[in-house]
Amino acid sequence: MRKKRNLFWALPLKVLGFGALALALFFATLFFWGVVPSSANDPSRPGGFTAKVNPKSGVASIAQQLRKQGIEVNGILFQLGSRALLVHAKLKPGTYLFPLDAGTATILFKMARGDSIKETIAFVPGMTIWQLRQIMDAHPALDHQTKGLAPEAFSKTVGLNQPSAEGLFFPDTYVFDPGESDLAIYRRAADAMKKNQLKAWEGRPSDSVLKSPYELLILASIVEKETGKASERSQISGVFHNRLQMGMRLQTDPTVIYGIGPGFDGNLRKVDLRRDSPYNTYMRAGLPPTPIAIPSIESLLAAANPAKSDSLYFVAKGDGSSYFSKTLAEHEKAVDQYQRSIKAPAKRASP
Repeated sequence: MRKKRNLFWALPLKVLGFGALALALFFATLFFWGVVPSSANDPSRPGGFTAKVNPKSGVASIAQQLRKQGIEVNGILFQLGSRALLVHAKLKPGTYLFPLDAGTATILFKMARGDSIKETIAFVPGMTIWQLRQIMDAHPALDHQTKGLAPEAFSKTVGLNQPSAEGLFFPDTYVFDPGESDLAIYRRAADAMKKNQLKAWEGRPSDSVLKSPYELLILASIVEKETGKASERSQISGVFHNRLQMGMRLQTDPTVIYGIGPGFDGNLRKVDLRRDSPYNTYMRAGLPPTPIAIPSIESLLAAANPAKSDSLYFVAKGDGSSYFSKTLAEHEKAVDQYQRSIKAPAKRASP
């Protein structure tokens, strides 16, 4: 009877032993069998190999995509491994950098974490549309779908509904996958600006002199370019609001400079102030026809909620701050003190 019992248990134990060994070999293969050939190094990213995985891809499709890009995964092992490691439903699209000795498990865990390569580009407050398009066109990781388009074609392609693309993109650092289109970044930035513009507009006082969210955007761009000290944004906005309310010309240099265009050499001359253009606020009343730069959220809020004051003038003091005046006589005195004495160009709203 003892021999029969031993024979009864011997076979299952052997099967379990072989099963455990097979399972151990399976997981060892997942973790230690390198699937990326050593010759598959990407010279742009030393020490690894990049591969792109498309959105909405199943496990089998991902394995196929990796093989086409030089990563020699075994399709069956890749699918079984993803289920054994409980990551088959967590694999994320993107562009990945894998070590040269990566095993199947390394690849699967990296994709399950979404640990993909990311690129960034910064839209800085105060940038003009031509400066913004220049840095976008020069970014090597973007798919350039708008490069070389004329202004009207650019606005139509992005889906803008204003007479100019100026000021319509929210300043921020945008993170994207390598190979993403510039069009996608522009649309994200335009959507962000619409949301923040509307938020600022809804917070304006009921007696605001501004007639539309677009006028708010225009004034915010002027505040952005005129502000040297962040805490003075609302005061500068207050000066422009007072002038608009009284029908005074804004008489602000940044609008004239914008009207000159990318060819501006940094020296604003008297002849420039006397040359008529839609952006010459020394010669034309009211706001210019479009924004003159990208405004920050702080400038949007300041344009919507100006400081309450009687100031109609301001002049740069040379330390980043401004001196605010209620009368022309006081302003002229401040200009003599802070600008003419040091022979520096005035940053002003003045007659």
